[in-house]
Amino acid sequence: MSCFDQSKEVESDLNGAGLRIGIIMSRFNPEIGEGLLDACHGELRHLGVEASGIAIATVPGALELPLALQTLAQSGGCDALIALGAVIRGETYHFEVVSNDACRGIMDVQLQSGIPIANGLLTCDDEDQALARMQQKGRDCAQAAVEMARLLPRLKETR
Repeated sequence: MSCFDQSKEVESDLNGAGLRIGIIMSRFNPEIGEGLLDACHGELRHLGVEASGIAIATVPGALELPLALQTLAQSGGCDALIALGAVIRGETYHFEVVSNDACRGIMDVQLQSGIPIANGLLTCDDEDQALARMQQKGRDCAQAAVEMARLLPRLKETR
C-alpha cells in the first residue's frame, strides 16, 4: 500500500472549452513574437478555446508586458493570461535588466491578481535560439494557461 493511496489528487485538465484567455505580445522582435503567437493561438484552438474567447493585444516591448497584463487581469474578463515576446542578448547589460524586470513584473501581476499567467517571454543569447524555441514555447504557454485556469478553482474547493 502506497502512502498516497488515501490522498485526493487534483488531476490536470486541458479542456479549454468556455475559457477566456488574454494574450499580450511584445512587438520588439516581431518575427519571433508572431511565431509564438501563431503556435499559442493554434494550440488554444486545439484545446477547445473558442476564437471569440481569445483576446490579443500587442505592446512595444517586454517591459510593457506587465502593465498590459495587469490591466487585463483587473478587467475580470479573463480566466488566464499569456505573455509572449523575446529579449535577445546584446552587447550591454540592458539584456539582463529587461529580462529580469519583465519576468519579475509578470510574476508580480500573477501573484497579486490571482490570475494565472503563462510566461512566454523568451530570453535567448541570439535570434537563432529564439526561432528554434518559439513554436514549442507558444504551445507550452497555451497548455499552461488552460491547465492553470482549470486548476485554480478546483484547488479552492479542495479540503
